[in-house]
Amino acid sequence: MRDNLRPHLTDSLTAVRNLGILAHVDAGKTTVTERILYATGTTHKRGEVHDGTTVTDYDPQERDRGITIFAAAVSCAWDGHRVNLIDTPGHVDFADEVERSLRVLDGAIAVFDAVAGVEPQSESVWRQADRHGVPRIAFVNKLDRAGADLDTAVESIRQRLHPAPLVVQLPIGAEDAFTGVVDLVRMRALLWTDGHDTVEEGPVPDALRDEARRRRRQLEETVAELHPAALEEFCAEATLTAQTLAGALRDLTRTGDGVVVLCGSAYRNLGIEPLLDAVVAYLPSPLDVPPVRGSADGTEQERAADPEVPFAALVFKVNATATGRLTYVRVYSGTIRKGDTVLDTGARRTERVGRILRVQADRHAELDRAVAGDIVAVVGPKSARAGATLCAPAAPLLLEPPTVADPVVSVAVEARRSTDTERLVAALARLAEEDPSLVVRTDSETGQTVLSGMGELHLEVAVEKIRRAQGPDVNVGRPRVAHRETVVRGVSGLVYRHVKQDGGAGQFAHVVLDVEPLEAEAGSEGFVFRSTVVGGRVPQEYVRAVAAGCRDALVEGPIGGHPVTGLRVTLSDGSTHVKDSSEMAFRTAGRLGLRQALRACATILLEPVVDVTVTVPEDAVGGVLGDLAARRGRISGSATRSGTAVVEATVPLAELFGYATRLRSRTQGRGVFTTRPAGYAPAPAAVAGATATR
Repeated sequence: MRDNLRPHLTDSLTAVRNLGILAHVDAGKTTVTERILYATGTTHKRGEVHDGTTVTDYDPQERDRGITIFAAAVSCAWDGHRVNLIDTPGHVDFADEVERSLRVLDGAIAVFDAVAGVEPQSESVWRQADRHGVPRIAFVNKLDRAGADLDTAVESIRQRLHPAPLVVQLPIGAEDAFTGVVDLVRMRALLWTDGHDTVEEGPVPDALRDEARRRRRQLEETVAELHPAALEEFCAEATLTAQTLAGALRDLTRTGDGVVVLCGSAYRNLGIEPLLDAVVAYLPSPLDVPPVRGSADGTEQERAADPEVPFAALVFKVNATATGRLTYVRVYSGTIRKGDTVLDTGARRTERVGRILRVQADRHAELDRAVAGDIVAVVGPKSARAGATLCAPAAPLLLEPPTVADPVVSVAVEARRSTDTERLVAALARLAEEDPSLVVRTDSETGQTVLSGMGELHLEVAVEKIRRAQGPDVNVGRPRVAHRETVVRGVSGLVYRHVKQDGGAGQFAHVVLDVEPLEAEAGSEGFVFRSTVVGGRVPQEYVRAVAAGCRDALVEGPIGGHPVTGLRVTLSDGSTHVKDSSEMAFRTAGRLGLRQALRACATILLEPVVDVTVTVPEDAVGGVLGDLAARRGRISGSATRSGTAVVEATVPLAELFGYATRLRSRTQGRGVFTTRPAGYAPAPAAVAGATATR
């Protein structure tokens, strides 16, 4: 019976596309998503961001602010294919939402503004997709805007993102006169009429025929350079058939050697149908991506995208709703049914699946089961958090969770009424459960509850979410950035002996530590430990204990108690006692020894810095440059285009608190800015002194 079902199951998997919409804020991601839902018949009215009628931006804060804050999953059908779509945020403060989404996607549509081209956050999300190996196609949006230019946008893709752009369309008309595209693969014209609800196919207009031939030839040459089979046909026939060209475009997209570029205007509903055709034709199905890899019993295993193998899924989002806790999962292998018991591998506890839901943003449709390749929400698991693995209890597997960035901004929060303190603690716990990039802790010195996140807006949204959920009234302190400390001059041969004798078995550990700055290229973790002890003077299990103790010591540095990064510690010598040495003793020696070494090192304070892109009218540039300089900004470049100036600078994050209001007042509301994390940089002495005295 199973053998008879397998061809049907395989066919169904090839007809699935799991993709996300990625872009800079305001590039039109949500509008593209809404038009896809409309074109596929999933909705019968076009949702508009400015009207607050979108399906995916359903949260009240999203509609009030006009931006996407939370990744929203929707599902639709096109040309016999099931398309599971995740609309991701574009603001840098919510980059972790994008990271968790990319972890479970097989492909993506990268949306670019036809006027602005590649913007800072576009570049950031593109690099995130690179890290996850997610194939992409590009959609150059807003071609109906004044100043829109497809070639300029494509050139910015080539220069800033470095893939080979494979432009498969030529616009018909420009700006307000943009009415359609020439499909360069099939050499046909696609025109939108009847209020842009229908597309008409026809011959290439006479005025564009020569240009279309030139661009088709250029596309063939680029593809032939990158694809061996296409090169063979091109050399033999001096051209490529539409079938060969489409097959080569599919292969180049899935290997990442090229990116197919389409164009249109989502707001005017121009270009959505060809975009959906490209999703089906070029982006991979769950069967086209490598099997998921995980660990089980200390060994690495693979699970194929097969409904008949043991179940395994990754939790990528948790949402507490009024009707229950929704756990969003990507099913990588096997089948899950209502009533099944699953294992949360990391927590080592079993959970029962009460319901399975096909998600349409804030609306849901009940399912009896979900199979490999599905993205669904389940109701029942009580403790699974984002990044958890759910699997069949008889076949445990632990999948690699998405990475979580360290928070960079903190605020102190407290309930206005002391009687609401417990309610606030519970509300903060729910926030941290839903969003792993939010961290809640208690300040050991002040006793305050501190909420940390990825930026001012991130924290504003979190606090507002508490208020809107009938939570307690909250007082919020001034934002503070998360500093780090690092070593600029190390020490060698620091000797530390840990000796404790208070009756019974004692503790003895002797270590000799060398501490030195860690070069940036030596590793990205910020801390490297190694041992050069010879002759077995310190057994290997004690070496590991010393390394663990050193990591414990990095939590608080000598300047202001901030985490320490950017150093290499070498265990160069040591000794043991035949009776009193233990792993605990050597861990304690590592922790206390490194703390003593850090006090002897020359250390400096690091502060988070961000790359800022400010777009203002030309007549406001002088004031903006002066303001950035006053905020300790380093100008890295500026350019002028169509009466608008774009200024790029690197600025300490702490100096940008309140900058949005200041910029609006300086530019009569016409200036905008975006930021992108740029790591850490040495803080001036005044800042170091201020943090040390807190």
